[in-house]
Amino acid sequence: MSGTQILNKDVVAEGDLAAIKNLSVSFVTDAGPIKAVDKVNLTIPKKSIVGIVGESGSGKSVTAKSILKLLPETATTSGAIYLKSRDGSQQMDVLALNSEQLRQMRGEEAAMVFQEPNSVLNPVYTIGWQIAEGLRAHGITDKHEQRAKAVDILKKVGIPDAETRIDYYPHQFSGGQKQRIVIAMALVLNAGLILADEPTTALDVTVQAEILDLLRMARDEFDASVLIITHNMGVIADVADDVIVMYRGHVVEQGSVEQIFYSPKEPYTKRLLSAVPRIGQKLVVRDEQGQIIERKTDYREEPIAVKARGLEITYPGHLMQPPFKAVRGIDFDIHRSEVVGLVGESGSGKSTTGRAIAGLQRISGGSLNVLGVEMNGFKEREFKPKRADIGFVFQDPGSSFNPLMTIAQNVAEPLLVHGKYHSLAEARKYVEELLEMVQLPKAYMDRFPHELSGGQRQRASLARALALKPPLLIADEPTSALDVSVQAKVLELFKKLQVEIGFACLFITHDLAVVDMLADRIMVMHKGEIVEHGDADQIMRNPRDPYTRKLLASLPIPDPREQRKHRAHLHELLAAEQA
Repeated sequence: MSGTQILNKDVVAEGDLAAIKNLSVSFVTDAGPIKAVDKVNLTIPKKSIVGIVGESGSGKSVTAKSILKLLPETATTSGAIYLKSRDGSQQMDVLALNSEQLRQMRGEEAAMVFQEPNSVLNPVYTIGWQIAEGLRAHGITDKHEQRAKAVDILKKVGIPDAETRIDYYPHQFSGGQKQRIVIAMALVLNAGLILADEPTTALDVTVQAEILDLLRMARDEFDASVLIITHNMGVIADVADDVIVMYRGHVVEQGSVEQIFYSPKEPYTKRLLSAVPRIGQKLVVRDEQGQIIERKTDYREEPIAVKARGLEITYPGHLMQPPFKAVRGIDFDIHRSEVVGLVGESGSGKSTTGRAIAGLQRISGGSLNVLGVEMNGFKEREFKPKRADIGFVFQDPGSSFNPLMTIAQNVAEPLLVHGKYHSLAEARKYVEELLEMVQLPKAYMDRFPHELSGGQRQRASLARALALKPPLLIADEPTSALDVSVQAKVLELFKKLQVEIGFACLFITHDLAVVDMLADRIMVMHKGEIVEHGDADQIMRNPRDPYTRKLLASLPIPDPREQRKHRAHLHELLAAEQA
C-alpha cells in the first residue's frame, strides 16, 4: 500500500497489530446526534484473540466496523485507528485512507466475519465464485489459481468434499457450514486481523464449538489476530486471550481473560458475570418481602395438559422431493403447573412439536391430546375455543408484533379476538395491569414495537401470551437473542409468573444452562426423536445418551480454567464418535 496515509513513525507498539486511540462515533438522527462510541482506547496484540463483551447498544459492533470503515454515511468519526500490515513493514491510519487504499486493505490486512452469513452470501452465485471474487479484487486473475486457493481454504475450514461442493449454492449448506464459508472468505487472502461480529449467536452449541475451534485455528495456524464481539461469556471464556468490557460507548475494563473472570475490578463487569446462567444454578425468585416464591403443589399430582403417543409430523414433498418426517413417533406428557424443557439442535423437530401443540402444525400420525382435544384430524371450528387457553411466546417478538400497532394494541389483540373486551379503550386498564405484571411501565403502552429494546419487546410478548391467563404456554427460544443481564430479568419474571399463574409450559431452547435453571423435566430431541427424557437434575448431571453428553460438552462454561478441561472432554467424545 502506498500514499500519504501510510505512517512514517511507529505508533502501534512492538507486540501489537492494531491500536485504537480516542475513537468517538456519532450518528445523525431525526432526534439529533447520538454518540455510540465515546473516546475508546484499546489495543489488539499480534496472534491473539481479543473478546469485546457488553450489552446491546454498548458500542461493540460500531467499534469493530470502524476498523474497516464500514459505518454508514450518517456516522461521524473522530480519533485514530492504527493498523500494522501483515508483514509489519507498514503502519496506516485507517480513518485517513482513501477509497483505493481502503479497498486494498480490506481482505489483505483485515477482514470481517458477520453475524448472519445469509446477509453476506449471494444466493445466485456458487460459493466458489464468491470466494474467487475476493481473490480477483486483489489481483489474482488466473482461474485455476483462484479455484485451487478456494478449494484449499474450504478444506481448511472443514467443508467436506470441497472439490465438489465449491460449485454448490449457499442454500445447499447448513447454517454452520455457511458460517464456515464466510470465515473461509475472510481467511483466503491471509489477513492479519479477523473481525468476528457475534459469529456464533444463531448457532447450536455443537456447531458453535466447531466455529470457535476455527477461530483458534486462525490464530494458531494462520498467525492472525481475532477480535470477537459477543454477549456470550462462555464463548469468551473458551477462546479469548484478552477481554474488553464495554458499556454505553465506553471501555469500562480491559485485561487478560483470567483477570476479567477471576478478579474483575469494575461493578459493571461483576454484574455482567453474575447474570450469566450456569449449569447447576437453579433460579430462585423472591417476593417484595424477600420470601422465596415456590409452587404449593407437586406438578406430578396435577392433571395432564398435553399427552403425546407415537406422535409423527411429516412435511409433504414438493418439486420431486420426497416427504420429510420431522417428528418420528415420540411420547411425552406435560402436567399442569410443570415446566418441561425441550432441547436439541436446529432441525431436531423442537419448534415443529411446539407448533403442533399450539394447533399451528397438523400432525400426520399417532395421538396428541392438548387440553382434552385430540389434534390428529382436528377441525378448526372445534379447536378454536381452545386457542384462548394456549399462549405462545415467539423467539423474535419484533417479527411477531404488528409494527403498525402500538404495544397496547398488540397486547390487547388476543383479548379483542376472543371477545373478552369489545374495544381497546375498554381493555386498556387490564393491558396496563399486564404490562405492570411484566415490569414494563405504562408509558410504553403507546409506543410502537421498534421503539422498545429487545428485552422490553420480549416482556411485552410475554404479557400478550399471558393476557388470556392460559393454562398452557409454549415458549419457543424466548431468550436466545437477549443480553445476559436482560435474559436474567426475563427468566426471573417468567419463573415468578409461572409459579403465580400455574400454567403448564413447554420451554424450547438450545441453551442448556437456561433450561436447567427453569425446567422440572427435560426432553432431548435429535433428528425427530426423543433420545433422552427425565428429571432436569438427572439429565444435566448424569446423561445416559451419547448425544446428550455431546450436547452438554459443547456448551461453553463461563470459567476459563474449567472450560479448558471441558473442551478437552468434548474433543475426547468427538474422537470416540469418529473411531
